[in-house]
Amino acid sequence: MRTAGALGLAGAMLAPATMPAATAFDGGPPASDNAADHAGARGAENASQNSAHHTDRLPEFRTAAQSAEGPKDTTAVMFQWTWNSIARECRETLGPAGYGYVQTSPTQEHIQGEQWWTHYQPVSYQIESRLGTREEFADMVTECNDAGVKVIADVVINHMTGQQEGVGWAGSEFTHTDYPGTYSSDDFHNHGCEVEDYTDRWQVQECDLLGLADLKTSSDYVQSRIAEHLEDLIDLGVEGFRIDAVKHISADDLTGILDRVDLTDIYVVSEVIRGGGEPIQPEEYQHLGDVHEFTWGRKLKEAFDGGDIHWLLSGEGIGETWEGFIADEHAGTFVDNHDTERNGETLSYKDGEAYRLAQAFTLAWPYGMPAVHSGYSFSDYDAGPVQHEDGRIRDAVCGEENWTCIHAQTEVANMVGFRNAVGDAPVTDTWTNDSHALAFGRGDQGFLVANRGPNSVQHTWQTSLPAGEYCNVYTGSATSEGCSGETVTVAADGTFSAHVGPDSAVALHVGATPASGDGDGDGDGSTPPEERELSLFYATDWETPYVHYQVGDGEWTDAPGEALTEVCEGWAHTEIDLGTARTITAAFNDGGDAWDNNAGEDYTIGSGVIQLADGQLAEGDPCEAQPAPGEDPDLTVYYETGWENPRIHYQVGDGGWTDVPGVAMAEACEGWFRADIQLDDADGITAAFNDGAGTWDNNDHQDYSIAAGEQQVSEGEVTAGNPC
Repeated sequence: MRTAGALGLAGAMLAPATMPAATAFDGGPPASDNAADHAGARGAENASQNSAHHTDRLPEFRTAAQSAEGPKDTTAVMFQWTWNSIARECRETLGPAGYGYVQTSPTQEHIQGEQWWTHYQPVSYQIESRLGTREEFADMVTECNDAGVKVIADVVINHMTGQQEGVGWAGSEFTHTDYPGTYSSDDFHNHGCEVEDYTDRWQVQECDLLGLADLKTSSDYVQSRIAEHLEDLIDLGVEGFRIDAVKHISADDLTGILDRVDLTDIYVVSEVIRGGGEPIQPEEYQHLGDVHEFTWGRKLKEAFDGGDIHWLLSGEGIGETWEGFIADEHAGTFVDNHDTERNGETLSYKDGEAYRLAQAFTLAWPYGMPAVHSGYSFSDYDAGPVQHEDGRIRDAVCGEENWTCIHAQTEVANMVGFRNAVGDAPVTDTWTNDSHALAFGRGDQGFLVANRGPNSVQHTWQTSLPAGEYCNVYTGSATSEGCSGETVTVAADGTFSAHVGPDSAVALHVGATPASGDGDGDGDGSTPPEERELSLFYATDWETPYVHYQVGDGEWTDAPGEALTEVCEGWAHTEIDLGTARTITAAFNDGGDAWDNNAGEDYTIGSGVIQLADGQLAEGDPCEAQPAPGEDPDLTVYYETGWENPRIHYQVGDGGWTDVPGVAMAEACEGWFRADIQLDDADGITAAFNDGAGTWDNNDHQDYSIAAGEQQVSEGEVTAGNPC
């Protein structure tokens, strides 16, 4: 739904801190914020109300296969994409990849402005917006249908604008509660109140949400007018609706609206944000179709952001048997949406490999109907996408400007094909390492291994797959010449052995074998594999360390390898171009006879900024804010601990935090470890400590404030001096 940013309040109310102490170390989702319906907690259980209404109108797509490949129930949410861009993407990517649906941004005339949330403040129900004209919208629907992709329209029917007066995008003049030709003052609740208490059902559904004029949705005229808008979209070929801000419309009112619309074969999914302790909950609306299950995205953030993902298979696995989840047949799932990628409630494109793994898990796991959010990168909460001088949004092109194109990334698009191939096959052959890796099969149709850890996983997995050669679709596609990514052999007994790198996966299905490609080098509509870089830091006291490695399955460097350069005390560094490979296999040496080859197993190291100390891999630059070789530090921190490989996670002054888990500390004397830090013009740092494996000391969620000089931290106390 439209957020507080529409009234210029986003920064004050919702923008998460760069690194909030509690959530940084607890591994859980951000705390809820009931000040606005999109901020976190929204909707407790009251399943009995309205649960028996209109069960005969449930969408039919769930039980009727739409193609030989499977159910094709995945939606690509093309946030802020123009109608012309969506039409092209349906032809070139969504259709070939196997997406069943594409969701548009709101279609109606809206207020003027550069921000993204202007689309969530309707002025009229004309199909004219910054995204294109009515004719372009109709053409897009036709092209998508021709590509085998149905169109879902995001519709805003709870409210109109938050402005006192103005002129809409298509020229319609309006005041806050007067929209000539559409609504007059009598069509609004006009109680003079705003939503403040989400435990008060009447207030949530009768008062204005952050100043937005709240429609009297119980009114016969209002229901008929909204129904006319929905029927108009159906006449243009739309076959689904995502209904915005449904918590603010009573279930009876929404039933009255949809009763006036011919919903035969029309998919409906409602945005009802679940929140603890609230009287309005998603189950109240399930008789009208699907409901977005926000708990799914929150739990995936907790797992994939924290690193430990094995518990997602607890019990019968994440889904309807867990508390706080709607039934499978009514659940709409997502890793993120346009609100949660901004308020930090879920993972987002900014989380890189963790985000892609969460998308793969969502598409492989048999719960709900998944939606893949695909928008644009941003640093300003309110920022809209790139625009022409006249305000029209520019056509999106993957690889250009700031479009993320999540829907087309190999790891995501190919998992849509995985989902289609496995269909309704049951979960089988589950496995975890009780930590950062899990695996499960989908009957005899598919198998997924996901590794969120910093170290690779070597194992032999039991599957129910037929014997043969398979393409790992997480890393590439089946082509007429074989597999563009990794090839995996399943033995006659259904087992396969693999080396799964950090933050990577193996995804196999019966529709992707070396001989099953279509000859175009792709076969799934996805974009070419991403080019990757590795910035590698190695902790050593060798005078001239070397790294001896191979990229992917390529050739090894000549021994002793490439020399690393000292960049800060105790650390050497090099940059390695991975091309389209995901990992290197490596060992380190001193240029002579001394080697570190991970006890004979070698190291598997992924892309990004990676540090290796004492056999442990972690993300991040250990030399951030540390003095260069020969330079005296402004601060030396000593930390007393029994941990073998402690790390310090910190920010200098008001600057950015180091990447989790932080910088490895060097042993100073028995029981004490040290880190040297350059402060520049700052007076000190804010810090927490951890063991590099999920155990934290964050001063009881307050973090430590440590000033310049020599400082020691012991049993929660910071004192001056060198304990060694």
